Amino acid sequence: MEVANNVSAISSIKEVREKMVILQREMGKNKGVIMDGRDIGSHVFPNAELKLFMTADNDVRTQRRLDELSSKGEHHTFEDVKRNLEKRDHDDTTRKENPLKQAEDAIVLDNTDLSKEEQLNFVLKLIDDLLLTKDEFKQPAAKH
Repeated sequence: MEVANNVSAISSIKEVREKMVILQREMGKNKGVIMDGRDIGSHVFPNAELKLFMTADNDVRTQRRLDELSSKGEHHTFEDVKRNLEKRDHDDTTRKENPLKQAEDAIVLDNTDLSKEEQLNFVLKLIDDLLLTKDEFKQPAAKH
């Protein structure tokens, strides 16, 4: 929670964001990378081959975060965690430098009612479809 309480403030610093974008783009320059972040698809990699915009009901997100913190031995109230998530969402969507927003070409994955396995299967299908599409363009034209 200490990190979560400060991450939006730190990430709103223009120089921090600029340096992080440089580092992230360096990591992804040879492709084959999966990144998670609030401006990865809209700013860091605007031309990524596959972009997901993951979302879920706020109460579900809160419970998942609470469970994660509890598994690490941290104990917080549901309301504290919910307030933290809401504050981060507000701060990140209203910040001046590259605010959190859905990229126009992102595929929305509302995982409110999906298990981890269902989410994985959804994404693997998207990847398979993407690879099949690319393979079609790589095939030599049929001879007549």
